[in-house]
Amino acid sequence: MEGTIVRVVIADDEPLARERLRSLLAAQEGVDVVAEAGNGEQALHACAELQPDLVLLDIAMPGLDGLEAARHLASFEPRPAVVFCTAYDAHALSAFEAAAIDYLMKPVRAERLAAAIARARTFLAGRDGQPQHTGGQARSMLCARLRGSLRLIPLDDIHYLQAEEKYVVVHHARGEDLIEESLKSLEEEFASRFVRIHRNCLVARHELVELRRGSGGQVQAVLRHGKQPLEVSRRCVATLKQELRHL
Repeated sequence: MEGTIVRVVIADDEPLARERLRSLLAAQEGVDVVAEAGNGEQALHACAELQPDLVLLDIAMPGLDGLEAARHLASFEPRPAVVFCTAYDAHALSAFEAAAIDYLMKPVRAERLAAAIARARTFLAGRDGQPQHTGGQARSMLCARLRGSLRLIPLDDIHYLQAEEKYVVVHHARGEDLIEESLKSLEEEFASRFVRIHRNCLVARHELVELRRGSGGQVQAVLRHGKQPLEVSRRCVATLKQELRHL
């Protein structure tokens, strides 16, 4: 990775802060700023389109903040290195839980930025390219990517998640989208929001209305916004009955 160009996205809602970082990066060898963003959502769009090597992320930004943006970036492939640039040191633990490789305090010093870029080069040389999810606070939305663009889907809008080959289909209030995440990892991350009804399906708890018997005797789950009932596997019936008692 030594000697190759590191492609960088700068994300900060303050134009002067972006200008300072751009100026510092211009003095670094082997660095190319490919985009700037004023918030987390713009940063995700830029990363989906341009696939940068490194993202310099402010934390306190309007809308989607830097911490949540980093949690989404952890599932991108190829996964970019993330370095937080912030005026507050209170977020350090959350930053590393979001898998940041460095944490720079504003005003960012040239020598610290150079060290962060060196860390990014080490990260890029060793990354395995596989999506991975971080610990810490759960995301508040899922990120669907398609041909260089993306759609952010609020968790509150999701009706159910269904595995289909190597993808998961997200059925939500505005339609359907594919995401490249495993149903198992989603179940672990959002255990309080979704309940398994089948080996290939998780349903939002607030969507469950009742269980009923189908014409063939199989148990089905009726959803608040479902076009049709969903099949429930026998091993999930008891858990679902318990869920419905508490809804």
